[in-house]
Amino acid sequence: MSVILFALMNNYLFIFPLAMLFVVGATPSFGASLTNTTANPWPNTTTNTPSTATNKPSGFFDNKDHWFDMSSFLATGHGFVPMVMPITEPAVGYGAGVGLIFIDRPEPKPGEKPALPNLAVIGGALTENGTWGAIGSYSHWWLDDRLQTHFFLGYGAANLRYYGLGADSLYNNHSLGYTLRPAGGTVDARYRLGDSPFLAGLGYSFTDTKVSFSGNVLPPNVNLPSSQTKVAGVTPLLAYDTRDNIFTPTKGIYAETSVALDNQIFGGDTDFQVWDSTSIYYLPLSPKWTLGVKADAGFSFGDAPFYARPSISLRGAPARDYQAEDIAQVEAELRWQLWRRFSLIGFAGTGVAWNDFDKFQSRRTLVTGGTGFRYELARKFGLHMGVDVAFGPDTTAVYIQFGSAWFRP
Repeated sequence: MSVILFALMNNYLFIFPLAMLFVVGATPSFGASLTNTTANPWPNTTTNTPSTATNKPSGFFDNKDHWFDMSSFLATGHGFVPMVMPITEPAVGYGAGVGLIFIDRPEPKPGEKPALPNLAVIGGALTENGTWGAIGSYSHWWLDDRLQTHFFLGYGAANLRYYGLGADSLYNNHSLGYTLRPAGGTVDARYRLGDSPFLAGLGYSFTDTKVSFSGNVLPPNVNLPSSQTKVAGVTPLLAYDTRDNIFTPTKGIYAETSVALDNQIFGGDTDFQVWDSTSIYYLPLSPKWTLGVKADAGFSFGDAPFYARPSISLRGAPARDYQAEDIAQVEAELRWQLWRRFSLIGFAGTGVAWNDFDKFQSRRTLVTGGTGFRYELARKFGLHMGVDVAFGPDTTAVYIQFGSAWFRP
């Protein structure tokens, strides 16, 4: 979904179920479902190796190093996972979300590998500036885990600030408040190509969004035919995934490119296209050092509503503040396994937002950076948890991280 509310809700409700590892745990299939099927679902980490049958962990402490560990608790099936998640996005303020994940996995026959689970999610969130939302989602695997289908529905309101598109001096320094009230959903399918790490997919999305600006003042350069707009289209995509673990990878590549083709023939009010591309590379420099590099680009064409334009999403840059017709950004992160289960993080990034793809006009740039720490919460799952503090030109932000800051399921 293009709308910021759906972006926030969809990301948080798939990442932050992990926060509830403190409360109820999940099933083994939940961990496996979030791991690349070509990779090891029980990854080794830099601290130690998985326990064997003769050295089984018990309770909340690992029998090998005797540190607090959730791996054993994760091996207990409960059918569903309650979740409570913190929200620390500067654009909407501090808040929280709650929800349930229902897990269904067919029991494997003797000698067969465990099937990937089917997941159903319902939840909602509320932040201090009045942003709220409710979502429902269902993901199902078919054909021996070669085909995945996903359905998503959402409704809510997001209170944001408009800073212009690109280097707009009027609104860059004197932002205008606005509210989005979207309702809609997506359906998509991905199919693994042979036994390769490539997946090809196609999705359809529809959103009916009500937009209101503070004082009913519409900025002169905002493309908004009416106060209520419908956006609908199909999105073909291609993904490539060789990560050793999706929670906190130490090596491998994740890459995805997609093109949203929104058109009136699919039920929308306007015609436009948005191309998004993401590449993430993890390189183990030594047993204790891991370098990660992430590059993103987004390009919009046609009569896209202002809220559907791409925006920079670096740590330290509030969501939707740096928005334009086109964006590009890169961020690097270095993780040092300092001692036992503790590691330190350093990261830095830069991005540029501009208008007129070929003319590179109205450029607006920023540089961000910060530091953080991680604790290896579940060794068998390769899951590290911690906090990042990011510094940008406009704000200092705190992010609670479960797994990688660049999480991709």
